[in-house]
Amino acid sequence: MNIESVTTYVGLGSNLGDRRAHLDQAIGLIGQVPATTVCQVSAYQPTRPLAGADQPEYLNAVARIQTTLSAPELFAYLRRIEDCLGRERSTRWASRTIDLDLLLYGDETIDIPDLTVPHPAMHLRSFVLAPLAAMSPDLRHPVLNVTMTTLSQRVKLGSFVLEPGMPQLISIAGNIGVGKTTLANGLAQALHAKVLHEPYDTNPFMPEVYAGHMAYALDSELYFLVNRAEQVARDTLLPGQTYVSDYLFEKVCIYAELLLDDRQLVLFKKIHARFGAGVVTPRLVIYLHDSSKRCLERIHRRNRSYEQDIEESFLDRLDHAYDALLEDWDQSPVMRLDVAEFDSLDSNHLARLVEDIKHYIEVTHADH
Repeated sequence: MNIESVTTYVGLGSNLGDRRAHLDQAIGLIGQVPATTVCQVSAYQPTRPLAGADQPEYLNAVARIQTTLSAPELFAYLRRIEDCLGRERSTRWASRTIDLDLLLYGDETIDIPDLTVPHPAMHLRSFVLAPLAAMSPDLRHPVLNVTMTTLSQRVKLGSFVLEPGMPQLISIAGNIGVGKTTLANGLAQALHAKVLHEPYDTNPFMPEVYAGHMAYALDSELYFLVNRAEQVARDTLLPGQTYVSDYLFEKVCIYAELLLDDRQLVLFKKIHARFGAGVVTPRLVIYLHDSSKRCLERIHRRNRSYEQDIEESFLDRLDHAYDALLEDWDQSPVMRLDVAEFDSLDSNHLARLVEDIKHYIEVTHADH
């Protein structure tokens, strides 16, 4: 009977001894596994240890192989290779001579004792996703059903771990009028989370700023800074609880750069540094995006009096600033949603997003 060959991906890592030699040896031994061929190996990539562990730097790679072995059979061989190369199994984050992870086995999902495929944390690891996206950009994650390219773009150059003991903050970023509050409310309800709203309606200075009275710009931005910092402070948000904010705290710097003069900006940045040091880092950022023209149409429809003089050119500047901020964002995964393809009020769209989010945070229920 002919057994069909399966395309499989294996992650390799080493941070003890001669790391490159260990990777070379592991690849050579994988090539000696019966009914298994190593087809491609990514470049070796130096990587910082996960979770801020005080360890030597890793060297990581991904190998694409063909095998007719079953997933458990292949996994057993990988464990033997680790043992052969001196892998010691002590604590979870311990340094190791070699680490071999079965990332993907065709498009199968496997959950048996000692083996889960796809690897349950691969979507959080840039040192896995970047090589996979380079090798097979259109390859789809069997559970999340998105491509390796998309998953890699979400984490960029970062690698993250789930930390259930931390506040599980989801922050929504995006232009004025893009629909952040609508999405935040929908997610909070679906996730049984607490929603944190930006204090627009209570800011006494913002109508003056939008009316062109820029003498109030610093007052307005400081009002937002203080209120946002209080909402997402480490001593305010509870460990393990889920929150959804309709803003990203760091957006305050975007508006400050656009609205304040040089002297005001210097003062604002000093104050921001003090307040920013005490806020919770989001576990996930959702970047909701749409054209400036469509955002302006929504602004006019919702008819807040102080927003009616906003110009499309100002929204363009905000759009570019958000793009720049999140292009270099390395504090958490960033999930981009284009409003042309995603509708926050569509229950099916929202349900799919909620299932996606559950892979990036430890979902808990807020106390009401």
